[in-house]
Amino acid sequence: MTQNKVLIIAEAGVNHNGDLDLAKKLIIAAADAGADYVKFQTFKAKNLVQQNAKKADYQIENTANNDSQYKMLEKLEIPLEWYPILRSTAEEHKIGFLSTGFDEESIDFLDEFGCDFFKIPSGEITNKPYLQHIASKKKPIIISTGMSGIKEINDALNTLIESDIPKEKITVLHCNTQYPTPMEDVNLHAMNDIKTTFDVKIGYSDHTLGIEVPIAAVALGAEVIEKHFTLDRNLPGPDHRASLTPEELKAMVAGIRNIELAISGSGKKEISPSEKNNVQAARKSIHLKNDIKEGHLIEKSDLIMLRPGDGISPMEFEQILGKEVNSDLSAFHKLNWNDLK
Repeated sequence: MTQNKVLIIAEAGVNHNGDLDLAKKLIIAAADAGADYVKFQTFKAKNLVQQNAKKADYQIENTANNDSQYKMLEKLEIPLEWYPILRSTAEEHKIGFLSTGFDEESIDFLDEFGCDFFKIPSGEITNKPYLQHIASKKKPIIISTGMSGIKEINDALNTLIESDIPKEKITVLHCNTQYPTPMEDVNLHAMNDIKTTFDVKIGYSDHTLGIEVPIAAVALGAEVIEKHFTLDRNLPGPDHRASLTPEELKAMVAGIRNIELAISGSGKKEISPSEKNNVQAARKSIHLKNDIKEGHLIEKSDLIMLRPGDGISPMEFEQILGKEVNSDLSAFHKLNWNDLK
C-alpha cells in the first residue's frame, strides 16, 4: 500500500453467487477496468452468524427467497479450493488479489495464503478479539467504519495500536453501511474528520449508486477507494443492486486517475506549462481606436484594448495618458513605447 496513486479496490464480495466461472469473470472485469485489487469475502457462515439470525433489510429486499441470513451466507462461502484458481486468474490479468476475512479461522487462512494486507469490514469494528487476532499477523490494515462514530473508531484503533500495529500501517475508510447509501447520508466530509481526529491515512468505501461520490472523495484526499461491482445488477443476491457494472467501474477508475492528476500540482497559483503559449493570444495590448497625428497627446478616448497581448499591457494605460506621439499613427495600431516621446 506504499504507493503515491490512489489504491482502487474493486469489491467483488459475494457477487460471485457461488459460481467459480462468475468469480473469474469478475476478476477479469476488475482488471479490465484498471483497478489495483479485486477483493472477495472469506467466511464460514457457522463462525459468522447465528442460524436463526434475520437478514438485514437490504438483504431481504435484494433476495427473493426466505432463507435466513445463515442460509444465504452459507451459499456464498468460497470453497478453499477456489483460492489458488482465483489468484492465478488475477495474476494472469495483472491485478492484485484480496479477500476480507470475517472470522479468525478465515484470517488465519488468508494470512497463510499470502494476501498483501488485511481489510476489516464495518461489522467487525467492535469485535475486539477479532481485531486483536488480525493485528497479530503484523500486516498493513484497512478498516471500514460504517455504522460507527468517533468513539468506536477510537476504540478500534487503540486495540490495533496496543497490539503493536503502528498507526502508519493503518488506513481508515469512511463508510456508510446501507446498500445503496442515500446521498444525504454520505457525509463525505466525515472522512477528513477522521483524518484530523486520528492523524491516519484515510479513504472511502462507497455504497452509493453511481461513481461521482468516490471520485469526489479522491478530490478530498482519499488514498484508498473501495467500490462494489457486479457483472449484472439483475443477478440474484444481496449486493448486486448497489454495485457498479463493469462499464461504470471502468469510468470510475478513469475519473479517479484524472482527479489524481488534477490535484497533483504544486498547490501554488501559477501559470502552467500548457497555458503559457496562450497568453499572447488570449490577453490584450493597448491599441489606437482612431488615426492620430504626430504631436497628439494621448487621451483615454484614443485607446482600445485588443488582442494579441504582446504589446503594452492595458494595466499600464495610465502611464500613456498625456504622452506625445512622435509620428502619424493609424487606427488599430498596436502601441509600443517607441511611439511616444
